[in-house]
Amino acid sequence: MAIVKWDPWREMEDLFDRYARTTGLARGGSQEPLASQDWSPRVDIAETEARFVIKAEIPDVKKEDVQVSVDNGVMTIKGERRQEKEEKGKKFHRIERQYGSFRRSFSLPENVDTGAISASFKDGLLTVELPKTTKSKPKSIAVAID
Repeated sequence: MAIVKWDPWREMEDLFDRYARTTGLARGGSQEPLASQDWSPRVDIAETEARFVIKAEIPDVKKEDVQVSVDNGVMTIKGERRQEKEEKGKKFHRIERQYGSFRRSFSLPENVDTGAISASFKDGLLTVELPKTTKSKPKSIAVAID
């Protein structure tokens, strides 16, 4: 019943990205800003008895630029963070935040009621609530042994 498919290469990329951010260098050691496909929002996934809750940090993204969809048991969050245009009298000395399109996908467990999924977006935090189905829960049955 995994929510996220483990990808060891993704973990290695995340490790290098964190290293690059802490040292102030882009991946590969160049001083060029990271490419737009090099970022994805960080998420927290929690579970209660009644639901799963996914919270994604997406600062500086408008609500209209975020989409949440479910298809064949996979929930996808996608959107775009647009880069500021350089204005007259204003020049950037350093750009460390990443811009461009992003996409995160999560395999949903079978006990999620996909028809009742809800999402809210406030202050750069996307919260997706995935209620669990009311299917009968497994019971423990005592069997007498003769």
